[in-house]
Amino acid sequence: MSRGPGSRVTAGRRPPRPRVVARVADLTAGASSRRVVHPGDARSGAGFERLEIDGTRYLLKTLRWSDDWIMRAVGDREYRTFRLWRSGLMHRLPPSIDHTVAAMALEGSGPDALLGILMRDVGELLVPEGDAVVAQGLHRQFVDHLAGLCAAFWGWRDQLGFAPMATRLCSFAPATLEPEPARPDVSPVVTAAFQGWDRLARRAPELHAVALRLHARPGPLIAALARTPATFLHGDWKMGNLGAHPDGRTILLDWAYPGEGPACWDLGWYLALNRMRLPESKEDTIAAFRAALRRHGVDVDGWFERQLRLCLLGMMAAFGWEKALGDDGELGWWVERSLDGARLLDELAPDWR
Repeated sequence: MSRGPGSRVTAGRRPPRPRVVARVADLTAGASSRRVVHPGDARSGAGFERLEIDGTRYLLKTLRWSDDWIMRAVGDREYRTFRLWRSGLMHRLPPSIDHTVAAMALEGSGPDALLGILMRDVGELLVPEGDAVVAQGLHRQFVDHLAGLCAAFWGWRDQLGFAPMATRLCSFAPATLEPEPARPDVSPVVTAAFQGWDRLARRAPELHAVALRLHARPGPLIAALARTPATFLHGDWKMGNLGAHPDGRTILLDWAYPGEGPACWDLGWYLALNRMRLPESKEDTIAAFRAALRRHGVDVDGWFERQLRLCLLGMMAAFGWEKALGDDGELGWWVERSLDGARLLDELAPDWR
């Protein structure tokens, strides 16, 4: 049976109201210790502090649009993470997901507004930094809980103005990132993206041409995906944002890309950004996700393969540059799957090129 829109989202008792305070300083009131930290996986320009309040350890993240290149790349002048928190949606996640957020504050307005996110400090429970392969059981837990999150919000429609699909496809496009190299604080990720797009043109010119076409005209792919089921997307399902509690819950951090979209998008993101860390093949991971959706009550017949092919195509509009910086085997897999998706889009929208 196909899960209906919001079937788990509204079930059960009313979730608690999200805690919002007026000033970032209010988030740290009563702190007995504070220490600036620099997490290795944090590359956006945000600031971090570890602190203790009433015997509980927290991590404070602060960011501004003017300082955070990811917010600029995704066009987030409205502080979507804060609006997501204030909406209460994060309190309606399935029990398998722990977002760790305790409170938020948005101080000021415009590009220099300061967002503060107070999170419980779960650093020792996060996936360790680096490229080591994760345990099979942990990987399958993440895949299962991703499917569970998708199932819990199956049929969800964004009426709050979060990240649209065009942003997901074009956030790393050369035109989007064009202003960034002129900044004194240019991110090394931005520099790598420009290098990667240039290298992709030499290593896989057909894929490069397809990616640039999608950047210039994302509408046909977005329309094709819209004819498949939608759900709520976290948007950045990667090892750097994941961890696990001893009781089996998954820790899921960094809610900068929330919005409506196809479930296979978050799966594709997981495949693209965790390639060094997966204990099994991409094909086996895809099969596990498909089975997990079914296990969580989603009817996967009639749409899954089509959505997957289109999402893997779209993923290369976002991360073709990153694959061009890697080895031949990884790039080759994505070239094959992306061009397969392009052939499907040719059938669905013959004039998209």
